Amino acid sequence: MKTYCYIAVMAVTTYLIRMVPLVLFQKEIRSPFIKSFLYYVPYACLTAMTIPAIFTATRSPISAACGFLVAMVLGWNKKSLPVVAGFACASVMIAEALMKLI
Repeated sequence: MKTYCYIAVMAVTTYLIRMVPLVLFQKEIRSPFIKSFLYYVPYACLTAMTIPAIFTATRSPISAACGFLVAMVLGWNKKSLPVVAGFACASVMIAEALMKLI
């Protein structure tokens, strides 16, 4: 019975998160500050979720930093996502292999 209560509470919470902004903000948002703030919220949330995962997904923070740096350089140079991901993974594998040898 507790499980059904938990599911119901989560369903209501999920519904409220989606419904409340639609009810409260019926007019068009005209403030440039608020528009720019809302524009960058998804990027900030994605970054806040991704960066900690990068540094905890490998055996060593050093190999994670190598992969992160490779991904940053390739992303900055506007390479495609598969290229960035592939080279970042390869650099982590190489860094971990070199760390085993040392």
